[in-house]
Amino acid sequence: MPIKGVLPIVLQAKKDGFQGIILPKQNAEEAAIVEGIAVYPVEDLSDTCSFLLGIRQVAPLRIDVQEIFNQQVNGYEMDFSDVKGQENIKRALEIAAAGGHNVILIGPPGSGKTMLAKRIPSILPPLSMEESLETTKIHSVSGQLAATESLLTIRPFRSPHHTISDVALVGGGANPQPGEISLAHNGVLFLDELPEFKRSVLEVMRQPLESRSITISKAKITVDYPASFMLIAAMNPCPCGFYNHPSRNCTCGYINVQKYLSRISGPLLDRIDIHIEVTPVEFNELTTVRATEKSGSIRERVILARRIQEQRFKDLEHIHSNAQMRVRNIREYCLIDEIGKGLLKKAMDKLNLSSRAYDRILKVARTIADLDNSVAIKIEHLAEAIQYRSLDRENWTN
Repeated sequence: MPIKGVLPIVLQAKKDGFQGIILPKQNAEEAAIVEGIAVYPVEDLSDTCSFLLGIRQVAPLRIDVQEIFNQQVNGYEMDFSDVKGQENIKRALEIAAAGGHNVILIGPPGSGKTMLAKRIPSILPPLSMEESLETTKIHSVSGQLAATESLLTIRPFRSPHHTISDVALVGGGANPQPGEISLAHNGVLFLDELPEFKRSVLEVMRQPLESRSITISKAKITVDYPASFMLIAAMNPCPCGFYNHPSRNCTCGYINVQKYLSRISGPLLDRIDIHIEVTPVEFNELTTVRATEKSGSIRERVILARRIQEQRFKDLEHIHSNAQMRVRNIREYCLIDEIGKGLLKKAMDKLNLSSRAYDRILKVARTIADLDNSVAIKIEHLAEAIQYRSLDRENWTN
């Protein structure tokens, strides 16, 4: 019978100096990606005994890891070219992918929030071999790998239902297992209908969003699981879903809209850099035959922006993208001139932006500048970043 967690077991066996390992046949593909240790697949204990006694030969399974990686990398079925219209939303998601920013999509039912979110992995940079192994280990421990699957070569996309428990989301149990936030490591965690999640479930996610890992402590064991994921959340603007709709009237009333939005706590919202309002696509856009940009073209720009960030943060530990910058990093890398300061002050006063929006705007503006291959944050970069803070406007629901 197959077992869970084969990949980390084989890696540890190699580290401890073992030359070979005998495994169930169903686990062999997964284990054979580890170089430097022979993997012997067997059907049952009888085969194992015969092999150990020298009665029969079992050939070690060999896999060309690089060939598998090259064949499967970026094998996404979904593409941004499938989405008609929504060019401003695609632009915002490109910025999010380039800087690793968390995003919340706000819009009525049927406006395309889920369709857009599912295509975000297709514009993220390809997994490196190190990231691929790290992600595969987590899925191996949780028993999520198929028998024919040896290496995860595309970024994971996890979309748990809003009825999920806090243990299932962050991990735990009698024998601590990775939760959804760890299964989304190096990929995307999509939370649809965000206000419908239990408050306790959302609150336990705050610390992993900041530290990029989760520590599960039990009486006999403490386990650390990585949880570096990009959070994409989607929500209706009100209970009926039609607040701010261009052609339908909202029946909720101001107080109900406020109450609905208040289900998302300030500290959680504080960890989301980009707020985007999504409106339904007009009929003319839906029926157009005009070609739209493919994910591959967007990904190329994202990769170039990420390379700039790698160079910028090469001497800093645990910071790899603009979204991970701390306050002191923002003060160093997000400098703006007097004209920019004037624009930001005017925007905060006129739009009634909260104080927490200040650093978020600077981080997003830094990413927009990187996409523009600009060393300095220009006035147009700031202006674009300011419009991505919808929920911070005090009069948004008025």
